[in-house]
Amino acid sequence: MSNARDIIVRPLVTEKSIKSQEAANTVVFEVKKGTNKIQIKKAVEEIFKVKVESVNVVNQNAKAKRMGRYEGKTNAVKKAYIKLAEGSKIDILTDK
Repeated sequence: MSNARDIIVRPLVTEKSIKSQEAANTVVFEVKKGTNKIQIKKAVEEIFKVKVESVNVVNQNAKAKRMGRYEGKTNAVKKAYIKLAEGSKIDILTDK
């Protein structure tokens, strides 16, 4: 396994992720492509010193976009929805 900080790219802070954090104690991270749930779980537990209950992974494909006559694509992203165990908490707005 590579370095834990290489696996977790960044936290995703959106309205949906904040609501899931408040309601279901679930945090959303963008993770490196090619990692699996076990590696993601170990990386989060190592970095944030919390207990992870479950990990769900979503591969978001690139979308075609246009700006006038120029065409391109958005970046493809791999997201990890991490459900924390009871009593564990990560505040992604203040943690660095």
